[in-house]
Amino acid sequence: QIRILKETISLLLYSPNVILQGTKHSAVAASAPLEHSHHRRLSLHRHRERTGKEGQVLHRSKRGWVWNQFFVIEEYTGPDPVLVGRLHSDVDAGDGNCKYILSGEGAGTIFVIDDKTGNIHATKTLDREEQAQYTLTAQAVDRATNKPLEPPSEFIVKVQDINDNPPEFLHGPYYARVPEMSNVGTSVMQVTATDADDPTYGNSARLVYSILQGQPYFSVEPQTGIIRTALPNMDREARQEYDVVIQAKDMGGHMGGLSGTTEVKITLTDVNDNPPKFPQSVYSMSVSEDKVSGEEVGRLKAKDPDLGENGLVSYRFIEGDGMTVFEITTDTDTREGVIKLRKPVDFETKRAYTLRVEASNTHVDPRFIAWGPYKDTATVKVMVEDADEPPAFMETSYSFEVEENAPDGTAVGRVHAKDTDVANNPVRYMIPRYTDVEQFFSVGPEDGIIKTTRPLDRETLPWHNISVSATEIGGHHQDTKVRVNIKVKDVNDNAPEFATQNEILVCENASPGKLIETVSAVDKDEMAHRQYFHFSIAPEAVNNHNFSLKDNRDSTASIYVTRRGFSRMTQDVYFLPIEINDNGIPPMSSTNTLTIRVCSCDSKDTILSCNVEPYILPAGLSTGALIAILACIVILLAIVVLFVALRRQKKEPLIVFEEEDIRENIITYDDEGGGEEDTEAFDIATLQNPDGANGFLPRKDIKPELQYPMRPGGGPVANSVDVDDFIKTRINDADSDPTAPPYDSIQIYGYEGRGSIAGSLSSLESVTTDSDLDYDYLQSWGPRFKKLADLYEKDKKLKN
Repeated sequence: QIRILKETISLLLYSPNVILQGTKHSAVAASAPLEHSHHRRLSLHRHRERTGKEGQVLHRSKRGWVWNQFFVIEEYTGPDPVLVGRLHSDVDAGDGNCKYILSGEGAGTIFVIDDKTGNIHATKTLDREEQAQYTLTAQAVDRATNKPLEPPSEFIVKVQDINDNPPEFLHGPYYARVPEMSNVGTSVMQVTATDADDPTYGNSARLVYSILQGQPYFSVEPQTGIIRTALPNMDREARQEYDVVIQAKDMGGHMGGLSGTTEVKITLTDVNDNPPKFPQSVYSMSVSEDKVSGEEVGRLKAKDPDLGENGLVSYRFIEGDGMTVFEITTDTDTREGVIKLRKPVDFETKRAYTLRVEASNTHVDPRFIAWGPYKDTATVKVMVEDADEPPAFMETSYSFEVEENAPDGTAVGRVHAKDTDVANNPVRYMIPRYTDVEQFFSVGPEDGIIKTTRPLDRETLPWHNISVSATEIGGHHQDTKVRVNIKVKDVNDNAPEFATQNEILVCENASPGKLIETVSAVDKDEMAHRQYFHFSIAPEAVNNHNFSLKDNRDSTASIYVTRRGFSRMTQDVYFLPIEINDNGIPPMSSTNTLTIRVCSCDSKDTILSCNVEPYILPAGLSTGALIAILACIVILLAIVVLFVALRRQKKEPLIVFEEEDIRENIITYDDEGGGEEDTEAFDIATLQNPDGANGFLPRKDIKPELQYPMRPGGGPVANSVDVDDFIKTRINDADSDPTAPPYDSIQIYGYEGRGSIAGSLSSLESVTTDSDLDYDYLQSWGPRFKKLADLYEKDKKLKN
């Protein structure tokens, strides 16, 4: 009764126009907002007049309809329609003349009104989550005339919420990450659930979060849904993933509330909280002495369970007797330490090495530096294995000298190699032929002494670069090679000679004592320090009175004129033999002839001409004139040859044909003939050769031996129409006349087709049809007559 009273007071305060029914049912209906439904009555009345402060009578405007809100509970499933409320107008006298009309959202389908009483009922179940309120319009009209008695008025019907929707996590499942070793209370993520119920009414939408799975590692704040860590020092290496179930419950988490759950997969991310660790303290490795620098010796790995850069490990040597022999690098893919040879090892020199290796983290987290040190050490023992090595020469290369022209078998030098293995097998030497193609040298197979096989010439080849191979006798027959450079020492075995062989020119008017040339010499041999060439006139020319020589003692000599009056008419060329000595050991000398030509010069000693022809033929033609005459003769000869060649290219026909020759004309008849019986269709005279009608055609390619007389009975006259006689006569003439032109083509005069009584008119079959002539001799005439011979041979077989 207290709740009903409060509701009634509230309605009276806020809705003065609501009239509560005095019955017990009406009182219960008024309390519907707290229970099930809320029934109200709208009343239209006329307000009384009120007197103002000044005694003035004030009139309020008439308000026939007074609206208010109606409430109807959602999801009602009772058998009868729910009474929403009642409408009443002041003009309704209760005589049935007033009719109530309802329009708006859901009018007539969801909401119906009793047009007499004004009671409004809900005929369907309502869902607040689909539509929270409906706006309707009510109007009172005269039942008889349908005229409005009052203006229409709007009112709202609100759907009252009940807790019929559970909370939902719209974005689940969730995935979160949190660093391992995080402090307690570290926020992981926040989850949020939604409830479709009305949050403004009751506790239907007040949610409380709780954790159903994931304790004791994580917790959740009840009001916010924030998930936090609940345990310290959670280690990723021990467990990396956690499946957490979060529940959201409405009604403030009280009993009877609806709930929803979601899954949260939480992954611990890695931090550098673990130092690298070698699984063993001592590692044993081995390397063969035949390995070269850079080859791998072995690998070792320090394990670090951390991931990414937190697990990166670098390796280094910190001590040991092999730090200069070996090196260590890090394989970034496998995180292993790779030990390699820095330089080759020798089993006979040192057979074992000991190294101390340190592995440390590249990146250290300062938060966990106190948990260190983040490094570890291990010992590596490397054993050197013996290998069958090739012999080794005592020197990396050898250089020897030998004099040129030394006799064959002269010793040049000795190479020495030995087997470095414990067995110390003997060694055999040889020179690979590709290094000494011409085989200038040989080597002793056992002692390694290199000798010449022939005299050497320094001027031809001053250096010889060969290789000597040493092969181990026994074992795997391994060999090694060494470079041998042999220098051929010079011996003075070449005489000097002029540096150039040019002629020396001297003027006819040269005065005695005039320097005309300075000559020099070259020598193929090497010149010693302060060694120079000595020049002198050969003994056979010492007494010449034309030229003299002065040795300049610097490997040059000056040539001077000793007289005047040189003349090209008398002598135009002089030869001066000069002896050149190289002053070597042994001394070598040679006599070289210097050619001196006399030339015509002007007063300034400028050479004008050195030719002697103008003086030899003073009255004859000059050289230029002779050249011009020869050129003209050559041109005339060329013209004649060209003319003859052009004449030979012109070939005249063997038979002289006139332009009027009938056979060169094509005559076309457009009219149809009358067949074999038509003998007047054409003139036989067109087939006759007018040039040969009264004689014979001369052959131009041969000379006839005898002249054939004209045959009597010349042939048919021009107007004859006997074609058969005409053709036979022409065939007979062609067969019996050796001067007739040799046509290479077959003239087909007529062919009537198969079965024709006329037959073929070809001359090939008309000469001797039943002839017994033998044409086998055509086979011996060569390939040009092979086709013709085959035709006759085939024809002969057909006749047989």
